[in-house]
Amino acid sequence: MDYRRALICLIAAAVVFWTGSSRADEIVVGFSGPLSGPAAEYGQDCVNGIDMAVKELNAAGGVTVKGKKYLFRLEKLDDQVDATRSKNNALRFVNQNKAIAVFNPIATTLGSIMTITDHNFIIAAYSSVHMINDKGHPMVINPVPSFANYAQQMANIAWARGWRNAGLVVTLGPYGDAWRQVFKHVWAGKGGRVVADFPANLYTETDYSSQLTAALSKKPDFLLVGGPSATTALLIEQARNMGYKGGLVLIDQAKPDYIAKMLKDMKLLEGMISTVSIGDVTLPAMPTFKQKYVAAYKRDITSECTINYSMMYMIARSVAVSNSLDPKVVRRNIAKVLPFLGDKYPGEYYNIEENGVINQAITMQYVKDGKFSQPDYVLTFPQTRSEFEKIMKLSKITDKSQVRWVPMKF
Repeated sequence: MDYRRALICLIAAAVVFWTGSSRADEIVVGFSGPLSGPAAEYGQDCVNGIDMAVKELNAAGGVTVKGKKYLFRLEKLDDQVDATRSKNNALRFVNQNKAIAVFNPIATTLGSIMTITDHNFIIAAYSSVHMINDKGHPMVINPVPSFANYAQQMANIAWARGWRNAGLVVTLGPYGDAWRQVFKHVWAGKGGRVVADFPANLYTETDYSSQLTAALSKKPDFLLVGGPSATTALLIEQARNMGYKGGLVLIDQAKPDYIAKMLKDMKLLEGMISTVSIGDVTLPAMPTFKQKYVAAYKRDITSECTINYSMMYMIARSVAVSNSLDPKVVRRNIAKVLPFLGDKYPGEYYNIEENGVINQAITMQYVKDGKFSQPDYVLTFPQTRSEFEKIMKLSKITDKSQVRWVPMKF
């Protein structure tokens, strides 16, 4: 009996050793962002995109580095849009989990993470505030177009509609403050007037009646509004309930498809100028991505999920190309895995600038007669006609007649 027990224990130990020795090691990436409070939906969309990419990468076998197989693991922590928490979360990911990258989607908290100078990790930023890239941090990547480009293009469209008096009710914080300042500069340059500027904290508040009352008393032709999509929807609903019938311009963080679904009445959005409803983007990979995402997470796709999904793939592809787990090497070789095109990914990312900005088109959409327009793609980063034509040859956009070239440099 003792012999049989010993033999069974020996076999069990051998099985454990065999399965343990064949198991792939892990590459950790971390996410710090708002996972509770008014901005929780925004943060969760970012997390879901990363999570979906990680699961797909692992199902395909992960990556091999110097002959050794690795799978990816996502760690996530709620920072409640608090700069100190975000910095501490990043330190925890790097020190305890040995993360090679930390994802973060808020300009305020990205700034605090960027003050960590003695750690070797990629900062995977999701922010249209490109001032974070201008700080010269060598480990940042950011595939989001500059909000300044959106401000200029949206101002052009608003001006063409005959709107002259702007009212601003935009979220507080570095991101919202930057949007307000740039838009005011652009609007004044066109000869327009900003008749009201009453910011609100759309990350922590849900009642905007005082700001709206003050803004609407100035009789604006349109309101520039925005922050996280959920609270922006509340703001718009409150404005309409107060009798406002004018135009709307949404800052780029606020997503029109999410807002439309939340409000359940397109009449509330009549005359709106915004970024694109991501499901309307005409890329071959988009329908399949949308189907998989909705099945997995039981919610609609957003720009947050598509861009963070693609950014996770960029990091994974760069690990493979680099044949290294050194974050500095992986960051340096991001350029080698681009472009990412729309036949394989739910977005197109063409190249990376020295400051870490990854170039893509800005995409806009408008509401007229209760319906969203066709997507309006604007390529702003090519500075010459030949550069634009080169991008167009690469692009997998189904209907290229929707693409405009408007060179800009902010």
